[in-house]
Amino acid sequence: MSYFSNNYMVYFTISWIFLGLIIFVLLLYIKAPYGKHYSNNWGPEINNKLGWVIMEMPALLICPITYLLTVDDIFRFESFFIVFWVLHYFNRTVIYPLKIKTKNKKMPLLIAASAIFFNLINGLINGYFLSKINIGDYNVIILIFGFVLFVFGGFINIHSDHILINLRRESQKYFIPMGGLFKYVSSPNYLGEIIEWFGFYVMTLNIGTFSFFIWTFVNLVPRAISNHKWYNQMFNDYPKERKIIIPKMF
Repeated sequence: MSYFSNNYMVYFTISWIFLGLIIFVLLLYIKAPYGKHYSNNWGPEINNKLGWVIMEMPALLICPITYLLTVDDIFRFESFFIVFWVLHYFNRTVIYPLKIKTKNKKMPLLIAASAIFFNLINGLINGYFLSKINIGDYNVIILIFGFVLFVFGGFINIHSDHILINLRRESQKYFIPMGGLFKYVSSPNYLGEIIEWFGFYVMTLNIGTFSFFIWTFVNLVPRAISNHKWYNQMFNDYPKERKIIIPKMF
């Protein structure tokens, strides 16, 4: 890639970050209409499992493809970052939809389409900037710290999702989630994913992964706020000491 192409990607990514900040403000007032907050007032719908696979697939494919088309040598240490990305999105795209216990549930096609666009852009940005990393320029302590955060956040995310999935029974009713970090916050699955991608940014230290951390925060914090309000409205006995997404704080 030429110097000007690299500058173009930097400016594009900065603009993408600013767009994310604008979207964050909007999402504080508009609930994404799926899951607990499902609404049939958002136009055509598709099966939620199929929708989940379709909307996450671009992230699974575009990032590694962009990386492979950009690097000169795929047998480099930095390619491990792409492996981490693929492992996360293989879980989100393939394993998670197979595990969720929903029957004939729908999601608005508009939500799936917007997620496809989001994942296409983020996959392109991250694939490109991950190809520019030279691990020799990095502090080993920071690299290890980022890796620990990434693994720790991923564990919280998967464990919390496991608790939520096992709450869904044949009646398809909702129950108050218990165990793990649900003792402290309403959406530990979102907290885990935010920690995970912050750790990924710390490991890689580039504007592409920073933008993805920002967008993860932008998407998940408003959802966590909506979930917390929903739980308190749905259950009179919902634990009052639970925070929204940060234990003991928020």
